[in-house]
Amino acid sequence: MEAIRFEHITKTFGKVAANHDVTFSLESGKIYSILGENGSGKTSLMNIIAGIYKPDAGKVFINGEEVNISSPRDAYKYRIGMVHQHFKLVNVFSATENILLGLTKEDYKLFNKDQKEKADERIAKYKNDLQQAKTNNDKAGIKKAKANIRRYRRYARRSRGYNIPGAAERIVNISSKYGFKIDPYQKVYDMSVSEKQTLEIVKSLYRGVDILILDEPTAVLTPQEIKGLFDVIRNMKKAGKTVLIITHKLNEVMEISDEVVVLRKGEYIGTVKTSQTNEKELTDMMVGRKMNLEIHRPKPENVANRLYISNLTVENPDKTLALDNVSFVIRSGEILGVAGISGSGQKELLEAIAGLKKYKTGEMIFHNPKKERPVTLYHHSPSQIKKMSTQGYFHDKNGDKLDLSKYKNKQIIEMVNSEDIIFYEDEIIDLKDKTPLEIRDLGIKLSFVPEDRLGMGLVGSMDLIDNMMLRSFRKGKGIFVNRKKPEALANEIIDELEVVTPGVHTQVSKLSGGNIQKVLVGREISSSPKVFMAAYPVRGLDINSSYLIYDLLNKQKVAGAAVLFVGEDLDVLMALCDRIIVLSGGKIADTVDPSKVSKEKIGLLMSKGGKKDASSGE
Repeated sequence: MEAIRFEHITKTFGKVAANHDVTFSLESGKIYSILGENGSGKTSLMNIIAGIYKPDAGKVFINGEEVNISSPRDAYKYRIGMVHQHFKLVNVFSATENILLGLTKEDYKLFNKDQKEKADERIAKYKNDLQQAKTNNDKAGIKKAKANIRRYRRYARRSRGYNIPGAAERIVNISSKYGFKIDPYQKVYDMSVSEKQTLEIVKSLYRGVDILILDEPTAVLTPQEIKGLFDVIRNMKKAGKTVLIITHKLNEVMEISDEVVVLRKGEYIGTVKTSQTNEKELTDMMVGRKMNLEIHRPKPENVANRLYISNLTVENPDKTLALDNVSFVIRSGEILGVAGISGSGQKELLEAIAGLKKYKTGEMIFHNPKKERPVTLYHHSPSQIKKMSTQGYFHDKNGDKLDLSKYKNKQIIEMVNSEDIIFYEDEIIDLKDKTPLEIRDLGIKLSFVPEDRLGMGLVGSMDLIDNMMLRSFRKGKGIFVNRKKPEALANEIIDELEVVTPGVHTQVSKLSGGNIQKVLVGREISSSPKVFMAAYPVRGLDINSSYLIYDLLNKQKVAGAAVLFVGEDLDVLMALCDRIIVLSGGKIADTVDPSKVSKEKIGLLMSKGGKKDASSGE
C-alpha cells in the first residue's frame, strides 16, 4: 500500500531551489533511507510532510489522499511525526510531561480512548452492583459501589485532560511493545543522549504516528546504542510503521534500510533496493561522479610534543565537574581524536585550551617551535627580548650566548631585523588563565572550529568578508580596517573549498550547513596554526563535504600542526586519527591506538568508562 506520494514538488528559498519537480512514492511498512549531499533538498522535502514548510508547487498524497499539511499539528492528524537532530525537550520536565506538552482536549480524548472505555466499563459494572445492593438493602455494598462509581468517574474525567498517571501507563505500554527502555517519571536533565532520542520517538508514537521521520538519528550514539535503536526501528516495521531515515552514514544505510531514495541538487535521482546496491554506487548517485571513499591517514612525521595538558579540572556552573583531572599530550604532525558520548566534557576541554573557559585546577604548557629560529618583533617587544636574553633564551649566528641587558631598544630592533637573535630551544609558555587574545599575543597560532558554528564560530548576520575580518580587524591602524585581504581570503575559500554562495557579500546565515562549515574551517586554517582544534567538523555534512574536511585535517597534520579532532563517528575517528583519547563522564577512560583496538571496545569505554587517567600520550 502506498504511504506517501510526492507529485512535482517544488520549494524555493529566494533564488535557491531546495526541491525542483520532485516526484516519487513510498510504500507502507518499509524502512527508507533518504540520501543526498548538503543542499540536495532531503531535509526540506521531509519538512514539507512534517508541516514545517509548505511547497511552492506540487501535491502531497498520504495513503492515496491529497493532503494540505501546514503545521506539525496537521502532520500528526495524518499520523506523521518527525524527530529532529536537535531534540525539542524541556530539561526540567519529566518524560511524561514532555510527551503531553502541546496536546489539546481532543487529543486527550483520542489518545486516552482505551482509558475512557475501561472507565465506562467499570462504571457500568459498579452501577449494577449498586442496584443489586439496593435490592438486598446492603448498606455496606451500597457505600462501596458508590465509592467505586465516583472513583471511575474521576478516572474517566482524567482521560479527557491532563493525566500524568494515565499517560505514564500508556508510555510504558508503548515502550514494551516496541522494545524501548524509558522511565516515564525521569527528568530530561538526568537522561543520556540516547534516552532523550528514545523519548522523542515515544512522543511521536504516543500521538499515533504511522509514518516516522528520523533526522540523523545515530549522530551522537555509541555502537551499542545504535544497535538498540535499529532493533526498535525493525520492531516498528513489524508493526506496520513506515520509517524514513535522513542519514549520511552509508554503512548504516546498508544495514537498516529496505530501500534508498537519492536526491541531488534538489532533484529526485532514484530509489534503489538496498539489497541490490552498495556504498560506492550510492555515493556515485549522490555526487553525480565517481568518488574514492577511502579515508587516508598519512604516516606521522617529525612528531614533537606541542601542548601538555596536566590534571585539568573544569567545573560546570552548578559546581559539578565537566572535566575531572584530565592529562594528555597533543603532538605536532599527528591527529589526536577525542571520542565520547555527547556531554562527556568535549566542549569544555576545547574551550579551556582555547582560553574561553576558566578551569579550576591544572596546567597547560605550550612548546612553541622556535628552536634555531630568529626572534621577531611581532610577538616580542624589545624590552621582552632583553629580559628573555638574561634567562638564556638566545644565541647569535655564531652560536654564542646573547645577553642583551645593556643594549638599547634601537640596537635590539636592528639585530632582530638582521635575524641576529636566535632561539636556543623551543619557547616554553604557560597558558594558565590566558585569554584568546593573550594567547595570540604570545605568538601562539591556535585555531578553533567550535561545535556551535553560528553562535561561537561565525556571525550569521555578517557576510563572508566581515567574518574573515573577525580574525584580523585588530591589526588595523586607527579607526580604519583593511577589507582587501579579508575579501581576497573569502574568495580563496570559496574557490578552494567549493563554497556554494552567490558571493562574498552574502550573509553567512543564508548558506547551507555544509557551506557554513567550509567557511569556518577555511578561515581557521588560513592562519597556518600550530594547534588546530575542531569539534564535530563534519556533523550534518554530506559525503563530498566530509571528505573535503578530512583532507584539510590531514593537510594540517602534514604541515606540522598539532590537530585535536572531536568526532562522533567512530569509523571516521579510527580511520583518520593516529591516537584517540576516550572521554567518559569528564574523565579519560583510556588512550588507544585505533589500529590496535575495535570499535566495540571504544564504545564500551565511552559508555562505561575505564581507567581514571591516561598516560602522557602512549
